[in-house]
Amino acid sequence: MKPYDIRAWFLVLPALVIVTFVGILPLIAVTNYSFQDLFSLNNPYWVGVDWYRNIVASERFYASLGRSFLFSAIVLSIQLPLGIWIALLLQRSSQFIVSTVLVLITVPLVVPWNMIPVIWLNFFNPNAGVGGKMLAWLGIGLDYKFNALHTWIVLVVMDTWHWLGLVVVLAYAGISSIPPAYYQAAAIDAASRWQVFRFIQLPKMKTVLSMAVLLRFMDSFMIYIEAFRINAGGPDSATAFLSLDLGEEILSFNYGPSAARSIVYFLIVLTVAWTFKAATSAGSTAMAPTEGPSA
Repeated sequence: MKPYDIRAWFLVLPALVIVTFVGILPLIAVTNYSFQDLFSLNNPYWVGVDWYRNIVASERFYASLGRSFLFSAIVLSIQLPLGIWIALLLQRSSQFIVSTVLVLITVPLVVPWNMIPVIWLNFFNPNAGVGGKMLAWLGIGLDYKFNALHTWIVLVVMDTWHWLGLVVVLAYAGISSIPPAYYQAAAIDAASRWQVFRFIQLPKMKTVLSMAVLLRFMDSFMIYIEAFRINAGGPDSATAFLSLDLGEEILSFNYGPSAARSIVYFLIVLTVAWTFKAATSAGSTAMAPTEGPSA
């Protein structure tokens, strides 16, 4: 038997060291702080699970949790179909159009997060912004400071502008990987455009779309900078998501409760991600062809 060689693990060692210092050690520290009342780092007071008990018993927590899930559901229901539709259009376009659209639609991905709300606030400025002037010319009022519906619309439009490119790129990559033989077989069978999409393109995009759904959920679920800069959770806490509650605890120097909130939010995201992965794996197993009994 060939001796076991462990030298390959040294190639993984740098990544393990980075993950340890960036992820594992901070997680251990935050978990430790969540069981204490931190008057200062040198003078902690053990409180056990009191902070967790307060969070679970808080109506505000469940309201913020519902708003966070609702926001994620809205942006996913918009960005996923829209991204797939754009990718399908690009598949039937020339290479010049494909390259141009992909470059333009992915530009927002490289814009710093803290600049996104600044850009959109200036865009909707009724005195200087192009969008604000157009809405005023159309007779449409946009009161995102005191109208909760308008605030949600601004956040959804802003998030879609920022992250739609990610869905388009992933969907287009999935479509581009389909061999031409599949389309030739569909043409021979006189399959309609919907049948081609339903039975060829969509299954082939399943892996990349699963990645897009998971990435967009995790990011939208913990939205902070955009919501804080637009209206700081208002009006009347209409956009007070989980991340804004956490930020408020940190800015109030309530390090024990904020550590507990961080762990709770981490567990929520981890649970959703694990459930999604398990459901995806189960679906793939169910759809996999099974071999019949051998003769």
